[in-house]
Amino acid sequence: MKVYISADIEGVAGIAHWDEARKNHGDYAEFREQMTREVAAACRGARAAGATEILIKDAHASGRNLLHRQLPAGVRLIRGWSGHPLSMVQELDEGFAAVMMIGYHSPASSGANPLAHTMSSSRLARVELNGRVASEFLLHAHAAAGLGVPVVLVSGDEALGVHVRETHPGILTVASGRGVGASTVARHPDEVVEEIEARAREALAGDLSARLLPLPETLTLRLRYKLAELAYRASQFPGAVAVDDTAVELVARDPLEMMRALLFLA
Repeated sequence: MKVYISADIEGVAGIAHWDEARKNHGDYAEFREQMTREVAAACRGARAAGATEILIKDAHASGRNLLHRQLPAGVRLIRGWSGHPLSMVQELDEGFAAVMMIGYHSPASSGANPLAHTMSSSRLARVELNGRVASEFLLHAHAAAGLGVPVVLVSGDEALGVHVRETHPGILTVASGRGVGASTVARHPDEVVEEIEARAREALAGDLSARLLPLPETLTLRLRYKLAELAYRASQFPGAVAVDDTAVELVARDPLEMMRALLFLA
């Protein structure tokens, strides 16, 4: 059984400020370590459930955060960014049984995590998919579904867990804490690690296909930018239509087309 793990940092236990997510800041090392610990826990749980192959995408910022030596031997790790539209699930294909998303976070415009964003934290104020506020989980879950691969586990802030379960009640979640304004109320990091390992094992039991996200016939993507000049530029992309001074809308036929557009618009 092949399992894919996509890892981010803004939803790991305890993180509360952008300094803690940035390589050039002294606070970063602690949360890089926690990101690695949470991913390692997902690997252990997956192996206990029968995973024979695990591929991990380091999907935060530079894509060079996870400490590979602290992950279980035998796992493969994608570092950096290829430029492929699958982005945070690069190299995912139909041969995988399941996807797990670790350290994910609430979407742009949410007050539930002080680090909430969707794709570009500097450019995008809000992203919607078929009229619903879209998180990075939602976008990449659709990308996975386009390949016939279900997302079975998501860890991150409390509100993201609600968002995930609203999307598909069969997806298991682990909450690392909750945001309150510019602060977080965090669970103990060891407790989160332990629960991720247990839930990863549980997530791979039973009929995984029952957790596959149903795909709509079309995907309508609306991107609201922080600056009108960014929206104007985005409106020049083939198929993108200006909605107002700061937003554009694009209709995609399938998830890959949607992700390809995001590669240039996000």
